[in-house]
Amino acid sequence: MYFDSIRKSFRHRAVLLCFLIFAAAAVSCTGTDSPKAPPITIFIESKNTKTAIPIEVETAVTAQEQQRGFMQRNEIPDGTGMIFVFKRDEKLRFWMKDTPHPLSIAFIDSTGRIREIYDMQPFSLDITASTYSVRYALEVAQGYFGRAGINAGDKLSTESLDRLKAAAQ
Repeated sequence: MYFDSIRKSFRHRAVLLCFLIFAAAAVSCTGTDSPKAPPITIFIESKNTKTAIPIEVETAVTAQEQQRGFMQRNEIPDGTGMIFVFKRDEKLRFWMKDTPHPLSIAFIDSTGRIREIYDMQPFSLDITASTYSVRYALEVAQGYFGRAGINAGDKLSTESLDRLKAAAQ
């Protein structure tokens, strides 16, 4: 009789433990992506056009956001992009794995100056690297920088730079 109650108690605990393990697994598989920050508008001050050009950008601050980037995005409208924000200056390296939309990338230093602009091809595993140590990388639809009159040497507005610094905190 005593052994029967121990066996039943063990069985109940085993069933409860299995249920808790499955429930924890189910919860951990749902909603693994943290909510995205709302897009912000940054302004690039063009030396050629003497205007501040707005771009609505998603920020990629965490390693997970930076790793994902524009992967699996089929459309990136002109005037929008993604800015990768790093905590310190470094030489950056990007590729287009699982990214179906052609992109242009601007490497931007900690003062907000665009140092270099490159085009990147869809699904390419080729590395696009910055020549200089930079703090930010801005990806837009391929050719948008040229269409908008944005070139190497142009700068982020002071206000935009302050917003990005705050995002890195």
